[in-house]
Amino acid sequence: MKTGTEIIEIERKRQIEGEGHDPTHDDSYKDEQLACAAAAYAIPLKDRRAWGMFFWPWRRYYFKPCIDPYDVEGRIHELAKAGALIAAEIDRLQRILNKEKDVE
Repeated sequence: MKTGTEIIEIERKRQIEGEGHDPTHDDSYKDEQLACAAAAYAIPLKDRRAWGMFFWPWRRYYFKPCIDPYDVEGRIHELAKAGALIAAEIDRLQRILNKEKDVE
């Protein structure tokens, strides 16, 4: 059985290699859209109707949550997406921080 960290790492790799969401792509987001998207996926299904789309920063078409409250594998996949998006946002912010340090 894979750990949560391993599952998130696999999802992040899929986002980069399968969807082209590499660091250059992620750097195009300036208003913490990656963190907002992560929040949308992390929200429990029971609260998603009220809050999920509130956080989702892009077109509704791109939001692909699990809709079955009994689908544990689907929920794990959603949380992996959320974790991978958080990791992408942390990496983006780290690149900003490193650029600022290079200027000093």
